Amino acid sequence: MTAPVDVDLLIVGAGPTGLFAAYYAGFRELSTVVVDSLPEPGGQVTAMYPEKMIFDVAGFPAVLGRDLVNALVEQAEQYKPTYLLGRRARELSEVDGKFEVTLDGDTAVRAGAVLITAGIGEFTPRPLPAGDGWLGRGMVHFVPALEVHRDQDVVIVGGGDSAFDWALALHPIASSVTLVHRRAKFRAMPATVRQVENLGVRVITDAQVTALRGDDEGLHEIDVMVGGEVEVLPAQAVVAALGFTADLGPIESWGLEIDHRSVSVDSTMRTARDRIYAAGDVAAYPGKVKLIATGFGEAATAVNNIAVALNPEAHLFPGHSSNAE
Repeated sequence: MTAPVDVDLLIVGAGPTGLFAAYYAGFRELSTVVVDSLPEPGGQVTAMYPEKMIFDVAGFPAVLGRDLVNALVEQAEQYKPTYLLGRRARELSEVDGKFEVTLDGDTAVRAGAVLITAGIGEFTPRPLPAGDGWLGRGMVHFVPALEVHRDQDVVIVGGGDSAFDWALALHPIASSVTLVHRRAKFRAMPATVRQVENLGVRVITDAQVTALRGDDEGLHEIDVMVGGEVEVLPAQAVVAALGFTADLGPIESWGLEIDHRSVSVDSTMRTARDRIYAAGDVAAYPGKVKLIATGFGEAATAVNNIAVALNPEAHLFPGHSSNAE
């Protein structure tokens, strides 16, 4: 193994909360490494909905997921955090009074404190049985670029918020959008369902996609079983928005208190272990509301308390960043 990267703070998770924490750690003059198993910063936003509008970030009536991530990376860059992307955080141990976390790729990070901003952890999309062999050949789980589907017939499979959000996003550019769900009831927000229905998007319920067909050039059509009969729909793209499974992976073995795949924290965002903190969707406490805006505040709380944990002479509140020269 190569010599460990030695910093003040290791941030595990490069989603919005982790990126803001990297900025704030720099403001508190802490050297920082940000680790994520995904190959790009942005976490779920980059992986799952870069082209969706986000409406719950303070100060933005609406902001595109991709633009939010780019702005957070730019904000943190003034303090030059080190990114180790495409590497999973594995074992945690203590060496000479610091934490040492081993990563994929024969790498280790040694840090005075750890901040876990891992969101929902490692997530795996639920498969569409009829789509076996079609992933990347016409079927996708997420839509990284809307323009790819311009003038296509798109079928979206699912009944949750993501399925209806994709329908709203794709309707203006696709030749047609059809949503197929195996039940008559939806998990999506009623207001979003109404928006989709008001646009005239065809919604087929109590139905299942049973086959995808095409050739070397791509997908051409699908079979949908409705009421015991098969209907053939044109489709050059299928978005299988069936949700995903998630777990915290090796983090669960770090000696923390785990509550329903989340890490329990106190009001300072400290976990059950000194100098290990958590913020964002991965952090759990009574009354928690899982929003990006919440994660930003938790990141600032965690970093300020980490600064004091690493240097007891430091002030918990350093003043406003707007006062910095």
